[in-house]
Amino acid sequence: MDYTLGIDTRITLLITGFVFLSALLLGVWKYHGIRVDGAAHVYVDIAHRAALMYSFSGILLAVFTELSAWPTAVNLTADLIVLAFFVGAIASYARHGLARDTTNQFDGQISAGLRLSMYGLIAGEIGGFAVLFSGFLVGQF
Repeated sequence: MDYTLGIDTRITLLITGFVFLSALLLGVWKYHGIRVDGAAHVYVDIAHRAALMYSFSGILLAVFTELSAWPTAVNLTADLIVLAFFVGAIASYARHGLARDTTNQFDGQISAGLRLSMYGLIAGEIGGFAVLFSGFLVGQF
């Protein structure tokens, strides 16, 4: 049986592949920190682990996307929102690891921008997945 994945699923997997590749590259950076300093900076470690977890989460998104009853544009929009927050978080962690400016970005006074971005992350990740999951429920049950 010949089966072609939808473009929404293929784009989700493409981005997820880049996230996984970034996890592997961040692992090299983490290893370098361990070799040179005895431990990687905490945010290098967090970036590495987050990229690994988000890459597997991206595969899960792709499965729900492929099995969703919603139109391609709806699924792809939901995927891109979730993946954008995944990539943004990894980039933020890597930036803190490179700058070595903190070991806890939430320590002390939290800026309005950081607070707003966290609310956006919560709404975007949960909302985006809720769209895909509801499409799966409608399409499969």
